[in-house]
Amino acid sequence: MLPKKRRTCSMNFRGNAITLAILAPLAISTALLAIPAPKASPTPVLHSVRMVQQSIPMPDGVHLSATLYMPGDAKPGERFPALLEYLPYRKDDAMAARDYPIHSWFAARGYVSVRVDIRGFGTSEGAPTDREYSEQEQLDGEQVIAWLATQPWSTGKVGMFGISWGGFNSIQFAMRRPPALKAILAVDATEQLFHDDIHYIDGMMHFDEFELNMDLAPAMSGAPDYTLDEKILGPRFESAPWSLLYLRHQRDGQFWRAPVRPLSEIRTPCFLIGGLLDGYRDSIPRMFEQVKAPLKAIIGPWNHTFPNDADPGPQIEWRDQALRWWDYWLKDRNTGIMEEPPLAIYMQDWHAPDPHLKNVPGKWRGEIGWPPRNAINTTLYLYDAHVLSTEPAKPAVHELRYVPSAGVEAGFWWGELLTDPRPIDAFSLTYDSAPVKMDLTILGRPHALLEVSASAPQADWFARLSDVAPDGTVTQVTGAGLNGAQRDSASDPKDLVPNQTYSLDIEMHLATWTFLKDHRIRLAVSNALWPMIWPTPYAMTTTLQLGGNTGSRLTLPLVPPSMYATPQFAPPELSEQRSDMQDAGFPLPGDWKTERDEVNRKAKVTWTGKSEETYPWGKETDFEGITYLADDNHPESSSVQAEAEIVMALKQQTLIWQGHLTLTSDAQNFYYKYTRQLFKDGEPLKQKTWQETIRRDHQ
Repeated sequence: MLPKKRRTCSMNFRGNAITLAILAPLAISTALLAIPAPKASPTPVLHSVRMVQQSIPMPDGVHLSATLYMPGDAKPGERFPALLEYLPYRKDDAMAARDYPIHSWFAARGYVSVRVDIRGFGTSEGAPTDREYSEQEQLDGEQVIAWLATQPWSTGKVGMFGISWGGFNSIQFAMRRPPALKAILAVDATEQLFHDDIHYIDGMMHFDEFELNMDLAPAMSGAPDYTLDEKILGPRFESAPWSLLYLRHQRDGQFWRAPVRPLSEIRTPCFLIGGLLDGYRDSIPRMFEQVKAPLKAIIGPWNHTFPNDADPGPQIEWRDQALRWWDYWLKDRNTGIMEEPPLAIYMQDWHAPDPHLKNVPGKWRGEIGWPPRNAINTTLYLYDAHVLSTEPAKPAVHELRYVPSAGVEAGFWWGELLTDPRPIDAFSLTYDSAPVKMDLTILGRPHALLEVSASAPQADWFARLSDVAPDGTVTQVTGAGLNGAQRDSASDPKDLVPNQTYSLDIEMHLATWTFLKDHRIRLAVSNALWPMIWPTPYAMTTTLQLGGNTGSRLTLPLVPPSMYATPQFAPPELSEQRSDMQDAGFPLPGDWKTERDEVNRKAKVTWTGKSEETYPWGKETDFEGITYLADDNHPESSSVQAEAEIVMALKQQTLIWQGHLTLTSDAQNFYYKYTRQLFKDGEPLKQKTWQETIRRDHQ
């Protein structure tokens, strides 16, 4: 059933484009809802910047390491608001070159911008926390915020910001509402840890380089000496790998929900930045629907990155928008930012599939909230002839044989620039509309409402929306998956009854797209999306039931032209870089290679990534490699082999940390083995292995 806020109507592909019933509500004059032009913020007086290393005490005696980027020419007694970024990623080496252009930019404009390593990471004291977003991390963070608010240079007002982890915990602290926290800015972040985060994408098991990196990184001591003192190194090296912990929690529940509170509890103003190629983008519509505090959001055509360094572009400057936000909430200046439409989103025009696309064609659109005003949900029904039509179909049943190794072309997560997905379409049930008679634009989350069954007790379903150009080229627009065992509850999964029909609502991830005249709309349905999702363990055939008003169907959120002024953004500013450090990180998504043995029906995907950083005290080289294996004859026996290595070439010694993971499965269990090693000048210094058999829990 569609949410009450949604409206439905029909779209006529066989006649003259769209019926008058649709055109009428879309044809509202844009002049009726014109908005004032954005106020220009006064040009700030730029300060010099000085960096101060600071130790922040916790109640249990542990000290957290902080770098304060401060206005260097402050007058005696002058006070500034504080901006906090709070991460496990090491601020004094791995992230130093990245941190400086961001934090110094805000410091030069009258803020104390603060970068803190969480407990047990980098140069902060203590043992590493046992998971992401632990209670200890959050309690420490509240102490940090209180400390920042009471410093002699502070106005008492604190903002919090960050991308990915820093965005996640910014949202979490807005939920906790520490008194001094007055506003946040979260980039590429979500509050749904089980469904959205990369451990269980759409509630289904996933493994990638982040987990490989975070299994090894806690074992390191801090820069620049990387001490081998057992009192410091020992607790870090002995800390259990997080991938093992997450494998023990294969369903939603208290473990995943503990770090977060309801969005409705947020009272802190939130500025959200997301990307249409980022896996966490769905949190922004949810926050517009549920958060009562003031909101501002920008959603561009980007992957998991800051907008001024985005690939693909178009790139925009975001720090100037952040400055207007901080000035409004932390300095009580009317910068005009709250007088503009709260949401700016990039509307993607059609483009051919191209993993190397530099700029996504399209234009910016303003909206006053969510769902978009005058959006109309249009229903297309799946037909026996594998077409989509606005009229309900006659009853029919389509069968699909499960191919566990299908899915490489659909991407690493629900984003990215992809190749043509026709190779996976060949192992899917596909349904195409007739060529559309006029341009059609979607903005929102399409739904695949499917009537399904499976011959096995466990199955996943994946729905992908694509654009088929007149020459046959296919561009994937969006998609999503659903674990059939979680059809009613992600926290209480239940086996399927073989051959029983179930109704599934697969809500696809946020998308914008214009289907051009003469293009076709395609829905593809499959039961595998490997290696993004770990294959289910049983050979099977699944079915789609078609026919009638409740048969399998697709809903698309169509929108008319915007009724608001087009948002305007400045191009990226040149950023000051640290002259003493250089960072040559590998570009995501790294290097992929696919190999298939069609005779024996086996497949292998290998991924590698490498980065280098140069510091005054030495050079760091990081390498990660993952090999995924799938066997179509034995879907239960999938595996991952993964290696990570961090080489720290110092003047006096070379230290090498290595992590080795083997993860395999059969129909009943996962078999986990992880070994962590430390070498000094080529000689083994420390080693620890974790090995465990974990029962499959509907994954």
